Amino acid sequence: MDANAIFTRVKEHTPKILGSEGFSKFAVLIPLVEKDDGINVLFEVRSHSLKRQPGEICFPGGRLDDQDQTEQDAAIRETTEELGINRTDISEVHPLDYLVSPFGMIVYPYAGFLGRTDHIEPNPSEVEEVFMVPLKFFMETEPEIHRVNMGIEPEENFPYELIVGGRNYNWRSGKIDEYFYTYENKVIWGLTAKIISHFTAIIQDV
Repeated sequence: MDANAIFTRVKEHTPKILGSEGFSKFAVLIPLVEKDDGINVLFEVRSHSLKRQPGEICFPGGRLDDQDQTEQDAAIRETTEELGINRTDISEVHPLDYLVSPFGMIVYPYAGFLGRTDHIEPNPSEVEEVFMVPLKFFMETEPEIHRVNMGIEPEENFPYELIVGGRNYNWRSGKIDEYFYTYENKVIWGLTAKIISHFTAIIQDV
């Protein structure tokens, strides 16, 4: 391969997160609802029958499917499926910063408005209940932030002989900031809390 061929390949390459082809990709929607008391944020409580994070509070969303042309399509599709609403009930959908999890997952958050909520029929296999929190609460409330320490544990047959320092190699440890909001009897935490905190920061000066 000559230099021109190399430069052509590099020039035509679209940058992405290195190794992201092996990541699980999810999209979620922050559903905003205009009510008499102002704008509210709709949340779901995950069904207790789910294997993953049963009973936890989240936004509508899920894994990208082959049928989804974009991450936004996935966020909208999952919202309609989980809340039992139509695509036309959702408007002004716009992207926020995406999040790369240390556990091999990329989350693409969006914010959008729900035109009406009186005909919401949550899918019972996924959603236990829905509830709303005034956006003003998040604008006026700082999340509690607690850190989770992450350690490094190489697999049993790791080739220590190939690295300088061998078994005494100085691995870098990491920390994850976990966000928490408590509203009445609801605890909103983890990625959901981090996403709403990020959204609040974007609109803080509006």
